Amino acid sequence: MSLLNNILEQNTPYELEASEKEKKLLKDIKKSLSFHSKNSDTFNNLILNTNVLIDTNKINQLPYVPARLFKLMDLKSIPDENIFKIMTSSGTSGQAVSKIFLDKESSIMQTRVLNHIVGSYIGKKRRKMLIIDSESIIKDRKKFNARAAGILGFSSFGKNHTYLLDSDLNLDVKKLNDTLEDNGNNPILIFGFTFLVWQKFYQSIKKLGKNLNFPKDTLLIHGGGWKRMHESSVDNTQFKAALHEIGVSNVHDYYGMIEQTGSIFVECEKGHLHCSDYSDVIIRDQMTHKPLDFNKEGLLQVISLLPSSYPGNSILTEDIGVILGEDDCDCGRKGKYFTISGRMKQSEVRGCSDTRAL
Repeated sequence: MSLLNNILEQNTPYELEASEKEKKLLKDIKKSLSFHSKNSDTFNNLILNTNVLIDTNKINQLPYVPARLFKLMDLKSIPDENIFKIMTSSGTSGQAVSKIFLDKESSIMQTRVLNHIVGSYIGKKRRKMLIIDSESIIKDRKKFNARAAGILGFSSFGKNHTYLLDSDLNLDVKKLNDTLEDNGNNPILIFGFTFLVWQKFYQSIKKLGKNLNFPKDTLLIHGGGWKRMHESSVDNTQFKAALHEIGVSNVHDYYGMIEQTGSIFVECEKGHLHCSDYSDVIIRDQMTHKPLDFNKEGLLQVISLLPSSYPGNSILTEDIGVILGEDDCDCGRKGKYFTISGRMKQSEVRGCSDTRAL
């Protein structure tokens, strides 16, 4: 049985200790990268242009693909007739977007892994779900952007879904009030993208000038949009305090990217983002791309078991982060835990050939 399926059999996705995890993860990632090199001419050419080998004994020596390349070329390891779904990153008008090609098996596995990770935080019982977005965003089921993929992925954790924003992304206050009244004291799950939660949900509620009756165990999961939050001078601590102020006391951020959908990093009760047994992170120097020790700030490389229909197992992002430790977080979860500091200034990560700097 593969490591991926073994982890799915575990009680939680945070059980493997460092030495055991790296050995098993490295073995399966190398198999995946070998498959992609044989089935994607584009990826194989990128590998051939480096002197970094897939067959290495250290996970931080594996080749990686800069995240920007997914915006510049089609990277896939399956024939066109096997494409089940195309996912795209969210981008402003005129910007190139990443395109991720999934076959049916990959799509199903993403959902299973997401369920395992998030379920370990919220439990198995489905809650009434409030979605801080407009239902119109999920209309095209064949082609998703990051927001739609996130909404549909997290929808499986809730029931009786209520979309709280209208087509103009304004909060429907009456719908919110009616939902809270009908729900009573039953636990609620709220999901949304960080900036929408802040601007369209929190700020709209504050303008009402009254407290809403959120149940005691209301839980909010949010992610993305931190660039705009930082532009508004709002950090994670301020964000949480503001949500607590309106009665949402259980708040978890998550970090994820469309290029590795399903393999997300969820914030624990101590405020740290966690690698699951499905994933790993490496911090690299912004200039040399050499791996850095813990507590050193640099570019974040994300590694995932999941991508099987495209070469996305090892990606160098344009995000800046710091690894705080491994296997010793006070929350009790195994694995590396880290924080995100922001985005690389004038994000311009060099090409795959730069892996020779490892």
